[in-house]
Amino acid sequence: MRLLILSDTHVPVRAKDLPAPLWEAVESLGADDLVVHAGDWMDPGLLDALEARAPRVVGVWGNNDGPDLRGRLPEVARFEAGGLRFAVTHETGAAQGRERRMAARFPDVDVLVFGHSHIPWDSTAPTGLRLLNPGSPTDRRRQPTHTWMTAAVQEGELRRVDLVHLENLR
Repeated sequence: MRLLILSDTHVPVRAKDLPAPLWEAVESLGADDLVVHAGDWMDPGLLDALEARAPRVVGVWGNNDGPDLRGRLPEVARFEAGGLRFAVTHETGAAQGRERRMAARFPDVDVLVFGHSHIPWDSTAPTGLRLLNPGSPTDRRRQPTHTWMTAAVQEGELRRVDLVHLENLR
């Protein structure tokens, strides 16, 4: 099973649409694969477009999402994939102490996907909780490139977590 992990798309404020290579990645997903979005969509139309083009979408609302998205998406999403327990949320607070705080908040989770900072993050808490932030494919802020993540779940393990870099978006 493949995962396409993104966050902080901010469509149409930061970009009119997702970058073409990201849409190509969505369209290459197989029937058992899924897109995970950790909030700050801003436009419900992007959720509609992803749901139309991806086999499955798991998403949450972010601090910049209005009532339409908050009415359709949870603040925290939980799902199981390939024997792993996932949670998705938008905000996790300050980087310092993040692993400890999130391990305490999500003791029954194997992988936590989050967003908000636009800063890619991949770490593991002492408890074994894996924390992933894909950055942003449309608003890199102070990062050198626009980013998203891909990963595979095989035999109950998260494997091949890759940060995908897209340069020269604008």
